[in-house]
Amino acid sequence: MTDFDDIERLLDLMDARGLEELEVEREGLRVRFRKPGRSAAPLAAPPAPAPPAAEAAQRGDEADAGEAGLAIIKSPIVGTFYRSPEPGADPFVEVGSTVGKGQVVCIIEAMKLMNEIDADQDGEVVTIFVEDGQPVQYGESLFAVRPA
Repeated sequence: MTDFDDIERLLDLMDARGLEELEVEREGLRVRFRKPGRSAAPLAAPPAPAPPAAEAAQRGDEADAGEAGLAIIKSPIVGTFYRSPEPGADPFVEVGSTVGKGQVVCIIEAMKLMNEIDADQDGEVVTIFVEDGQPVQYGESLFAVRPA
């Protein structure tokens, strides 16, 4: 596995065969790919630390949301957060939008794959924690939802 072309070929193979997980070892390098929604954390790159001020602010927002009885939708993968299906299109959701369980709320691009992130319950979006086009880490808060 020497370049991104090899990685792209492996990801294409996963899609073509309908695989949920693929692990490859070559020349002492082991790589495992998992589709979103799997229970274990991805093994891609280790998360970069958030700036202390931003991390503290987000923890404060999460704590406030938890105290208010809001559900937090978190990123299941490391990647780039997109609010709409393509540039120039309307966002999937806005603050105040009503969402249903299983409804797509955003896309996270990881290694050139677009991964749709779904709401895990019915409710109203009250906070969007991430700006469009920003990188997100595994477990980072994306949305706060007031359960219906």
